[in-house]
Amino acid sequence: MFKDRFILLDAGQARPGRIPIPPAFSVKARTTDTEGRFSLLEVVVAQEIPRHTHHIADESIYVLEGELIVDFDDRTHTVTRGQFVLLPHGVPHALRPGAGRPPRVLQISSPGGWECFVEDMIEARSQISTGGRLDPVQLNLIAGKYDITYEEERRSV
Repeated sequence: MFKDRFILLDAGQARPGRIPIPPAFSVKARTTDTEGRFSLLEVVVAQEIPRHTHHIADESIYVLEGELIVDFDDRTHTVTRGQFVLLPHGVPHALRPGAGRPPRVLQISSPGGWECFVEDMIEARSQISTGGRLDPVQLNLIAGKYDITYEEERRSV
């Protein structure tokens, strides 16, 4: 029944997951909560997310605080508090923190599944990170399951 899916989270609360995840990823709505329609996370973007393409999911980001740099369609955009960006599936993009403190954002993926990818990345964190940076080659070993491809050779944007 639809009423069974009602969720109310207090400030700072997150939905429980398959594994414990760091506070930088606060899951507000899991894919299972929304019958697969979307997932919603509050995320602190503390490091560069390499250029990648979502082949099925659209990604929406609303900046709560800070400055997020978005490389999209061979252009660089600075997205600040109160701004929104839609990253449609099929178009490569990259994200990174801007000046100051790492940005805090709401991230919606539709259809859902992003929180499952995050859990898989956390489990494999020692394999997917090299020198404190995400390794696209290693990320692709996990990302394919979620119809995401990370570019293994850096392009200038």
